[in-house]
Amino acid sequence: MPVLTLPEIEALAFDALTAAGTTEANARPLARATARTEAEGIASHGLAYIPTYCEHVRCGKVDGAATPVVTRPAPSMIRVDAATGFAHPAIEAGLPPLIEAACETGVAALAIRESYNCGVLGLHTARIAEAGLTALGFTNAPASIAPSGGSTPVVGTNPISLAVPDGAGGAAILIDQSASAIAKSEVMKHAREGKPIPEGWALDPEGRPTTDAELGLKGSMAPAGGYKGVGLALIVETMAAAMTGAVLGRDASPFSGPAGGPPRTGQFFLAIDPGASGGDAAWTRLRALAEAVRAQPGARLPGDGRAARRAAAERDGVEVAQATLDRIAAL
Repeated sequence: MPVLTLPEIEALAFDALTAAGTTEANARPLARATARTEAEGIASHGLAYIPTYCEHVRCGKVDGAATPVVTRPAPSMIRVDAATGFAHPAIEAGLPPLIEAACETGVAALAIRESYNCGVLGLHTARIAEAGLTALGFTNAPASIAPSGGSTPVVGTNPISLAVPDGAGGAAILIDQSASAIAKSEVMKHAREGKPIPEGWALDPEGRPTTDAELGLKGSMAPAGGYKGVGLALIVETMAAAMTGAVLGRDASPFSGPAGGPPRTGQFFLAIDPGASGGDAAWTRLRALAEAVRAQPGARLPGDGRAARRAAAERDGVEVAQATLDRIAAL
């Protein structure tokens, strides 16, 4: 497979997005996130998603020229109306005042509405951790998980992320997981490539386990941990949609395909100053918690794998499937 440097990946994504009608101001944060996503080994959310983004700009599912509107209705509350544009520029606009407010008051929140798919949620919480703050992130998605005992999807895969600062400009712990057994984008990727999915990823329209990716997309995603996954999805739906005024997942148009108008989903971030909440003891315990995991032979701390892959990618570049490059070139 061809090997691209991270600047080359960012440039390729940027050129495709702007060619589709996205403004440079909106394309840059999304292109930058695409490069970091590829660097961290999450190819399903990287360049492979660029053709979908471009299709949605062209069909009006996302406004590539939108201007996010930032307001501060309370000292510790930042609100951003994404104006049916990409989530990335809306988050880009909201993070500086969020970080400023958290440093001033000890804790602050960022509520985003009228938004679109924010890609890898952990990229955004990691940026808050790099500023020395503990971050919680929530984002809702179009309904794809049925409630316990039900058969009709009500909530989305609804990722949640925790990023813990290491006190040195990085993240000591980075948890980024969806309420489903696997991210829906992985099922979509298998469907595009005509590959079967492992059993336990999705259910067919009758609620039966399936290894057919197409049937899984027509049915529902399997929740992680059964009813516990449904509960997690409801927590995220409350924070990212109900609390922000965004559209509930059951009413949102799909993130894939041209059907429907803008999904108008939401994101919610909490930023907490560890020094304000626990003083020096907070930093000591955060480091001790991370080291308790790393000290065990073979044990993995969430986020370490991503950091290692990113360091390797910055040095050696990233292998990108030729089929993905061909699809982008066709744009």
